[in-house]
Amino acid sequence: MKYWIVGLFLVLLLACAGCVAEEEPVPDDFVSVDSVCPSGEGQYATMTISSLESYMQDAVSYAADAGKEEALAVFGDPDGAFSYGGWYVYAYDDDCILLAHPYETRSVGLNRSDWRDSRGLPVIRIGRDVALAGGGFITYLYPRPSEAGIDEAAYETYEPKLGYVLPAGEGWWIGSGVALTDLSPHEPHPPVVSGMIALVEDGALYALSEGDEAALTEISDLNGRFVNEQGHYLYAYRYDGTLIGHPHLAAKIGMDLSGRECIYGMTVIQSLAEAAGEGGGFVVFIWPNPDEGNREELKIGYVLPVNDEWWLGSGVYLSEVTGEYTPVGGP
Repeated sequence: MKYWIVGLFLVLLLACAGCVAEEEPVPDDFVSVDSVCPSGEGQYATMTISSLESYMQDAVSYAADAGKEEALAVFGDPDGAFSYGGWYVYAYDDDCILLAHPYETRSVGLNRSDWRDSRGLPVIRIGRDVALAGGGFITYLYPRPSEAGIDEAAYETYEPKLGYVLPAGEGWWIGSGVALTDLSPHEPHPPVVSGMIALVEDGALYALSEGDEAALTEISDLNGRFVNEQGHYLYAYRYDGTLIGHPHLAAKIGMDLSGRECIYGMTVIQSLAEAAGEGGGFVVFIWPNPDEGNREELKIGYVLPVNDEWWLGSGVYLSEVTGEYTPVGGP
């Protein structure tokens, strides 16, 4: 009897040993997502300019450690470790083919080099060029994500976003962005943007109370009320693109500038006029910065209609929002 018990014990011991032997060993290069991904409850729970940059650095580090295939799977998952509370990462190759996007999955695999935001800014090409130059901040108009995803055809849902792009490896890059209204600790917009909006609203009210002639004279006065301490100013156009008021372009007043294109081919004045004609709002475009040697910069513009004849607007350069200059170049 005791030999039977000993035999049974040996059989059970061998069976247990077999179970242990069947377990897969953890690869030496295994990367835990939690080891490099930020926590939505932690340091990135608050959206700030610096946290956006750090979030993207974490995403690049994860891609480097986990590899492109695994990283794209995580970035493209709306329930993935990098998607939470308004944060998400999208990825493109250097030809502007979408590789991953948790809320625009229908476009994955498509060449988006010609895609433009609701006002005509070629966002993907700009993001690609900035990433290839080493990365940095960008700005554009885009909808917020919802449970149903993102409807890029719903132009009324587009709003200004602050973005950040970085190269992620050979032949591809990644980006992310947060709505300007979500940036902490300033609400509803960063102070420089709020001041610009207030300037435009003041100009529109002044025109309605004082009349067209008085308003256009004041707008064109370098020492007038519509050139503030930060150097921001108003400009005024007819809806056909004719410049009728500007403190820095007196020689061009009366000229049709509707065909003016930025270095990416966006017809800036036409886009601004269309926004004003639809009731006003934001337009992101590229414009020379006269305070910085006329270097080309991304600019956040805001326009309002005055009446059926003309409209006015102003803008702030992206570098005024971030404190950093992001070079932009041609396609």
